[in-house]
Amino acid sequence: MKLKQARYFLIAMFIMVVTIVSGCGAKPNNDTTNESNSNDSGSQKQLKFGMVIKDPSAPYEQAFIHAAQDKAKELGVIIDIKDGQADSLKIMNLMDTYIDQKVDGFIMAGAVDLKAIVPGIQKLNAAGIPIMALDTSPEGGKVDLFLSFDIEDSSRKAAKLFVQGIKNRNGGNVPDGVVIEIMGSVQDMFAQACTKGFRSVIDQYPQLKVAQGDGKWNNVDANARTSDLLTRYGQKVLGIYVHTPDIMAPGVVSAIEAAGLNPKDYGICGICIGPEGMDLIEKGKILAVVEQPAYDSAALAVQYLYDECNGKPIPKIGDTVMADGEIWSPAEVIKNPWVDEGAYMKLKGPIVPNEVRPDDPRLWENKLKDLWTKNN
Repeated sequence: MKLKQARYFLIAMFIMVVTIVSGCGAKPNNDTTNESNSNDSGSQKQLKFGMVIKDPSAPYEQAFIHAAQDKAKELGVIIDIKDGQADSLKIMNLMDTYIDQKVDGFIMAGAVDLKAIVPGIQKLNAAGIPIMALDTSPEGGKVDLFLSFDIEDSSRKAAKLFVQGIKNRNGGNVPDGVVIEIMGSVQDMFAQACTKGFRSVIDQYPQLKVAQGDGKWNNVDANARTSDLLTRYGQKVLGIYVHTPDIMAPGVVSAIEAAGLNPKDYGICGICIGPEGMDLIEKGKILAVVEQPAYDSAALAVQYLYDECNGKPIPKIGDTVMADGEIWSPAEVIKNPWVDEGAYMKLKGPIVPNEVRPDDPRLWENKLKDLWTKNN
């Protein structure tokens, strides 16, 4: 009888081992998928998060990717990152794929038309999948947490420096003249918030005329618009404000120099630095830029999804998140004004070089410096 029981016991143990081994699936063949064998909670189910980015060639998107992968590796979760190519239909198709895969969480890390993707957000909501958003927020549905610096307020800070630059170059006065505003994309909430912050300062000086040019988030269009506006207004131009110097300032600077002019005379300011913007700051061709905490926001998004999936609290409306030594802290948490339900964690963005030195190791441009040097 004991021999028979022992035989049954050995058979049961064999079945258990086979079941455990077969439960470990093969790794997906995806360059932007990060996996490890277990998560730190020791639970049997490994968490998987989906993430959609807008343009992998943009350095700040690379910061999103590397931060998400680094944090996922630390926590022992899978992060599957796909390029939505700023195409709303493609993004929603990717959302459908993630729903079919039953991912445990989703990160929306950039889109241009934030209203068009709302049906996809609502499908994720219906499937019970928590959502984090970076850079820009979807304009509808429920987003558990939107993590970004305050775009409008950051633009306001940069605009104040921009005006101070005009005063410094004109004996403490703001004379009659033209200021050029190189925008991103008019339909993008990021560009709209930039303009709102910029105009809240510039409109205090009625002697200034604003000439807008759509740089379309790239150096080629930014260069063309700057050239056109410099030709049109000539010596009347007192300064050039660039929404995002990380991906448009090199085009603006090259247009100024092609016209035989000095970039220093235009006190270029804006928000979002990037490696190209950092280079221009160090060369004195840009006055100052407010840092976008891109790496930090993506790392926090993965952490908070992980916490939420494990029943831990995440920042809620009314909180102020503090973290010693972090440039994004303190971060106020308010209601997200762009969605039907959800919170907005407003990360701090320091002004470089005024508040933080360009070589500060906490800046993501310096954290990932090897990426830029390898590509040069």
